Amino acid sequence: MSSIPVVVRSLYLANLLEKKSYFLLGPRQTGKSFLIAQTFRNARLYDLLDTSIYLALSQRPQRLAEELTSRDRLVVIDEIQRLPGLLNEVHRLIEQRGVRFLLTGSSARKLRQGGVNLLGGRARTKYLHPLTQRELGARFDLNTFIARGGLPSIYFSDDPRADLDAYTGSYLQQEIVAEGATRNISAFSRFLKVAAYCNATIVNFTNVASDAQVPRTTVYEYFEILKNTLLLHELPAWRESKQRKPLASSKYYFFDIGVVAALQERQYRRGTPEYGEAMKTYLFHELRSYVDYVSGEPLAFWKSKSGFEVDFILGDHTAIELKASENVGPNDLKSLKTLAEERKLKRYLCVSLEARRRKVGEVTILPLHEFVNNLWDGAYS
Repeated sequence: MSSIPVVVRSLYLANLLEKKSYFLLGPRQTGKSFLIAQTFRNARLYDLLDTSIYLALSQRPQRLAEELTSRDRLVVIDEIQRLPGLLNEVHRLIEQRGVRFLLTGSSARKLRQGGVNLLGGRARTKYLHPLTQRELGARFDLNTFIARGGLPSIYFSDDPRADLDAYTGSYLQQEIVAEGATRNISAFSRFLKVAAYCNATIVNFTNVASDAQVPRTTVYEYFEILKNTLLLHELPAWRESKQRKPLASSKYYFFDIGVVAALQERQYRRGTPEYGEAMKTYLFHELRSYVDYVSGEPLAFWKSKSGFEVDFILGDHTAIELKASENVGPNDLKSLKTLAEERKLKRYLCVSLEARRRKVGEVTILPLHEFVNNLWDGAYS
């Protein structure tokens, strides 16, 4: 594997932690540890993957208070979901000593279970995503990103396919075993392959159950596992349209297009329908990252019962349709034009592979790279 260059992330932890403690959650290998080391060089760190640290704090959580000195104003606890009971001690130290904590984890499952102290609003939550176009800068290449995804160690890898296979194979299974979420690893592995083919779609849970050879109730449980381990995002339906009745079912997107490609055991070739779906997953990633890092706005999609569909609705102001085409035609704009008739939103954008921006009625057609740059520059608000 090649060395990973230094990448400046768009999530500025130092600013966040000036006044408040935070949970920092994200799938493994998104770069949480590197970002923390880069941002807080002198912070006291407790890594709960270190067996000796885990055992010491699990046996006597009060050791945390005994070891901290008056100079320790910021404390990092890595993989906090391994020892959620430690949050009682964290809570006490925030209240009594004014210590700020950065609590990182690759799963929200154990933190959401009943009885876990989530610090009663004394800590906020941020999510770290794979690399974005803005973070990669001149190193970004769309075809490379779609083939490899944005996990730093894989995007810069000398053998990305082998690394992706390792990530989606034994690693993901081990993650689920560590969570104690299911004992039937073979059933979960079958489900995971099927779920990957449902990426960016409204899921038919009955069909997934049949294809994965597991009960329908188990499919619901497995989808929750993927969401709680931060591998899957739910994109809700936008239901504000009045003239055309909207569907209410959500779509589901995996957190990284490289992981999807490995699970599907395919390579996306430009000009194919699969490449268009991969581009949509990439664009969702950019939008999801922007929402979590910057704007905090809702993100949704719109589909009418009569079949019109727009890929993304950002906040209450921008409709975004993606077309993986170098020549967008009138038929490609029908759904956006239909939605524009409702006069609910501020702008209607068709993001494409065309080289230059142009406008057709209410719809602005613009290149993908221009849209993403504008997004991070705050142009859509």
